[in-house]
Amino acid sequence: MSDYRPETRAVHLPQPTIEGSRPISMPIYQTSGFVFDDPETMADGMSRPDGPFVYGRYTNPTVRSLELAISGLEGGAGAIATGSGMGAINAVLLGLLKPGDHLIAQDALYGGTAAMINDLAGRFGITVSYVAEDDPAALRAAVRPETRLVYLETIANPMGRVADLPGMFAAARELGLVSVVDNTFATPMLCRPIEHGADIVIHSTTKYLSGHTDVVGGIAVFADDALYKKVWHFAIELGASADPFAAWLTLRGLQTLALRMERHCANARLLATRLAEHPAVTAVHWPGLPSHPSYELAGKLLPDFGGVFAFDLAGGRAAGERFMRSVRLALLAPSLGGVETLILHPATTSHHALSAAELARHGIGEGTVRAAVGIEHAEDLWADFAQALA
Repeated sequence: MSDYRPETRAVHLPQPTIEGSRPISMPIYQTSGFVFDDPETMADGMSRPDGPFVYGRYTNPTVRSLELAISGLEGGAGAIATGSGMGAINAVLLGLLKPGDHLIAQDALYGGTAAMINDLAGRFGITVSYVAEDDPAALRAAVRPETRLVYLETIANPMGRVADLPGMFAAARELGLVSVVDNTFATPMLCRPIEHGADIVIHSTTKYLSGHTDVVGGIAVFADDALYKKVWHFAIELGASADPFAAWLTLRGLQTLALRMERHCANARLLATRLAEHPAVTAVHWPGLPSHPSYELAGKLLPDFGGVFAFDLAGGRAAGERFMRSVRLALLAPSLGGVETLILHPATTSHHALSAAELARHGIGEGTVRAAVGIEHAEDLWADFAQALA
């Protein structure tokens, strides 16, 4: 570059070539595109998800590293990282459904997913049937000739209902349906749905996979290579691609996922158990408690029960608001899966798009509070909850 003027040299910076070694940490490839020596190689990269890197909307070395890492943890054939969890859900549903199709979903869903499905029904004429997440017979009874897809959550947000993944996926496979499951609450540390027959596994990487409340992202993992490539072609048109810096932060967090999940689950167990015995609490919704309707199924499917639970306070919404104003250590904030303990009121936040009837169907009341338990010392958390309840 010494033959060029400074203005030109300032644009074309030198790129070191690494030989005989590799970085310990995956670098951030913060570039929108890549340069080629020949047009055939560039064209090849535009045609497939595992080809040469061409353009950031298609993929990027840092993003692909994340896709390979999570696909490997889930046992998938490929993965598509997106800019948010809802980006992954939209890429899958919009990429696989067309007007006139029929979708079967479980009753208890994350509010954003439920709102998205309602939008599909209203705008594109995609009909929806809701069934219990643990009832394969109900799934079979709901099938129509135009049914294409079944949508589940491993552990439902926020009431902790656990899906009968083996039974529901077996029924879907018999009926020729694509099975999709949101595994955000469980993570690959507690459940790998592809091992139970899932076709597509979705995560909001914003949550446990990144784990530090500094990322917004999502990912869809595919059991089948052909289905992966089909959705990938739509996803790059949708433009919900992951950012390389967000992908790098998620890779950093992913390395401590197993350790963090152990503490999340242990802390949730202590808090849920003690809250269930507190006179100000009328119910605790955590699948690790014998009182929970999914307790037996969860014990068969999961080695532990996650770090999120909901609880109902005597006194309804007023009591819930008093509790949320009174905590000192726990934070009143959206999201979950970070190292901090967060609380919120589902009816007015995570599930605000649902009607009163839909909230009732989910079991979410005016006095329901959701706790996403962090990795602080469990006794400090309990002291905070106890003083807030008092």
